[in-house]
Amino acid sequence: MSLNQHRLSNGFRIVTEHMPGLASASIGIWVTAGGRHETPQQNGIAHFLEHMAFKGTSKRSSLQIAEAIEDVGGYINAYTSREVTAYYVRVLENDVALGLDVIADILRDPILDPSEIEVERGVILQEIGQALDTPDDVIFDWLQEEAYPDQPMGRTILGLSERVSNFNREDLRSFIGDHYGPEQMILSAAGAVNHDEIVKLAETLFGDMTPKPMFQVDAARFQGGETRHIKPLEQAHFALGFESPGYRADDIYVAQIYASALGGGMSSRLFQEIRENRGLCYTIFASAGAYADTGMTTIYAGTSAEQLPELATITVDEMKRAASDMSPAEVARARAQMKAGLLMGLESPSNRAERLARLIQIWDRIPPLEETVAQIDAVTTGDVRDFAETMALAAPAALALYGPVEAAPTLAALQERRAA
Repeated sequence: MSLNQHRLSNGFRIVTEHMPGLASASIGIWVTAGGRHETPQQNGIAHFLEHMAFKGTSKRSSLQIAEAIEDVGGYINAYTSREVTAYYVRVLENDVALGLDVIADILRDPILDPSEIEVERGVILQEIGQALDTPDDVIFDWLQEEAYPDQPMGRTILGLSERVSNFNREDLRSFIGDHYGPEQMILSAAGAVNHDEIVKLAETLFGDMTPKPMFQVDAARFQGGETRHIKPLEQAHFALGFESPGYRADDIYVAQIYASALGGGMSSRLFQEIRENRGLCYTIFASAGAYADTGMTTIYAGTSAEQLPELATITVDEMKRAASDMSPAEVARARAQMKAGLLMGLESPSNRAERLARLIQIWDRIPPLEETVAQIDAVTTGDVRDFAETMALAAPAALALYGPVEAAPTLAALQERRAA
């Protein structure tokens, strides 16, 4: 496979990887403009803008944008996260130029027609309503808000209804003007792509953009806290989060291996003890999420109101036990799962393009795959036990509860159990 990077004179970055044997390509633009780049008054605007990019340009209507890609059998989509907004297509090799032209068009020349803004506002308000009606979705927004209160990292990506209801064309244009410069953009392509051709296309489509300063985000501050939303649902939803490393931290792989061993699969400790041995839930998992400068290890479970107190206390007990008896076999299994997930994911050009963009955003380089695998292999059982002890005893925590959770233990009670 052939990996190449290039930077245009205005700071626009390009990374491509040719994957022999593929007839298709994934190509997209990752913009460093997500939820944490918004002011409180702008909360939700990055996501709103993502929607509006597909609502028409000077050259194409919203229908023509969709038809341009789907007429050649392709796929176009976008998403907004806390740190990026991504616009991407999957097309056959001969349609790469078309795909990139469409993306450049929606990024650089959105009409932002006021009537279309009103239509899409309704769509987004429905999306917010749907999220609020999905317990195992909204609970993570509430957990994030408790972990990072009164700061961009803690706000919902979709935004609050009252904010979204007031955005207008000038608000959207202002956000574009502040955050959609060439230095904030990364063009990433993988699959049946030719690097030199991509660079030529990028020079034509993006080379005339004027550089603008990078927006300096506020440093994330994990503070922790508890939120409890009582509602007569069938299940009680439980989400417990702990401050953990960001992408750039030395122990990021330790955190991810720990989370995998604790609750990353059917063989994990939480799954085996809480679901298989005790039958306290159907779903339980742990994951280690990471951002540029912070992270959160999250444990989630859905159970009955009667069983929630026992589930919560056993979860803390299992975390404490992992600090003393996490076995070499468990760590080896978690390492293998992590490497397999990484390598299997790289068989998809879409996953590969996203990974390349993310690495460029974080490091401004692509660490060799062998380097990443070596870092995963270097994690020892002692490393994981030490990290488990920090998680169990010392890491700041946040708790979110939703449903019939009146009897659930408080965060203070769980903290006492951690310290016991």
